Amino acid sequence: MALQTKTKLYIGFAIAASVLLLTAVAAFISIQQLSRRTGRVEHSYRVMQQLKDVELRLKDARSGVRGFLLTRDSSYLRSYEAARTGEDTEFEQARQLVLDNPVQAQRLDTLGTMISAEMRLFGELTKTTVGSSNAIIQTALDTDRQSMRAIERLLARARAAEFSLLAERSADQEMYESLTPAVILLSAAVAIVVTLWLFWRVGIEISANEQLRTELAATNASVARRIGIIEHLAEQVVQGDYKVKISDREQDSLGNLASSLNRMTQTLDEAFSALEKRNRELDQFAYVASHDLKAPLRGVSTVVKWIEDEQGHELSPKMQEYFGMMKGRLARLEDLINGLLAYARVGRTQQKLEEVNVERLVHDVADLVVPPTFELRLPDALPTLVTDRLSLQQVFTNLLSNAVKYHHTGLGIITVGCRVLEREFEFRVQDDGPGIAPEYHEKIFLMFQTLRDRHTAESTGIGLSIVKKIIDEQRGSIRVESAAGQGAAFVFTWPKSTAA
Repeated sequence: MALQTKTKLYIGFAIAASVLLLTAVAAFISIQQLSRRTGRVEHSYRVMQQLKDVELRLKDARSGVRGFLLTRDSSYLRSYEAARTGEDTEFEQARQLVLDNPVQAQRLDTLGTMISAEMRLFGELTKTTVGSSNAIIQTALDTDRQSMRAIERLLARARAAEFSLLAERSADQEMYESLTPAVILLSAAVAIVVTLWLFWRVGIEISANEQLRTELAATNASVARRIGIIEHLAEQVVQGDYKVKISDREQDSLGNLASSLNRMTQTLDEAFSALEKRNRELDQFAYVASHDLKAPLRGVSTVVKWIEDEQGHELSPKMQEYFGMMKGRLARLEDLINGLLAYARVGRTQQKLEEVNVERLVHDVADLVVPPTFELRLPDALPTLVTDRLSLQQVFTNLLSNAVKYHHTGLGIITVGCRVLEREFEFRVQDDGPGIAPEYHEKIFLMFQTLRDRHTAESTGIGLSIVKKIIDEQRGSIRVESAAGQGAAFVFTWPKSTAA
């Protein structure tokens, strides 16, 4: 019912807004059209006035020339010069005004040519002297009369055309002058009617809403109580109690949600019980791998050493090579078992939070895994933070040892930097080794992925997998920035504060 009320109100407001908008648009269009017609009428008046000014300027120039010819008084030439200069301005303004009318524009182009010829004739007449031939002057004056008659006829046609256009535009203006007030009054009346109707509908809906409010208050109280029970269940689940249940038998959405949550808690209880069982099995596997697998492995290694110690001088070079390969395989197998155990233990041991000076930690790790032939550089100040020392130490140990292990020479530079971000530190371990091609940037973090020969004892392909798992447990990220032949930089983030 509430949704229907809201929909009705929205529809009513939409209708009212649409009608008001339409009336406003109609009034605006009517006023705009009236203004446009008025502007056109004024434009026609300006054109006619401008054509008259052009004619007057031309006649002033003609009068100045004729006065000069009759009296030989140079003051008439000043009048002629002023009229000639003003004629150019007046004609250009007239030409700009009729650009919207192609017919009138063509007339003014012709008129401009005729006026230019007339002005050249005036200029020739002003250059005559007292001794000039009367026949020449009379011929020029006859030409002037003919040109002026042609110009006056053309101006008359232009004014007549503009006058006809003025009549049409005036009729349009009068129509819109009478139409615009009617449109505005009609729009206002329609807007008032729609507004009153909307207020009436709103009053009806408000009365209905008042009636619904009392009913909703009781329903809300019941819903709030049931939601509180559901929130209590969610809190119990967060705290690890998966046996909690809700006793809600109502056949509605909350009742269905309660039934779904009961099934969810039952499923979670079963899943976590199975997970605990798998963890116990994993612990048993770690015990077996640590004792039952490593013990025979050490026994085989010991037997191989005894044979070499006691019968080494009797073995052929080929047998000695085979024994060397066997020892390498045994060492690699032991490293693989140790790596698997280390990978399985990540995240399964209780973290011990303590204050860790990262700079001192890096130096301690470097003393163990970085040989003297390598140079360790710390260009940035490394922070002190509260975290699990062992986890951070494992990360730096693997990254520094990898930088040494995979270096193509016995001499190198390892740089450890740090950048402070909003909620975490970004550490960067960079070397000047052979680099890693881009197609291997993702593969190197997978189990047993190594860029070295698999038969090399120290290349188990587990170290970076352990690093990534540790960083994932800390809600961090790690990536590699490298190209073949340009060294490699491992960039990882570590939270500023670690939750216990």
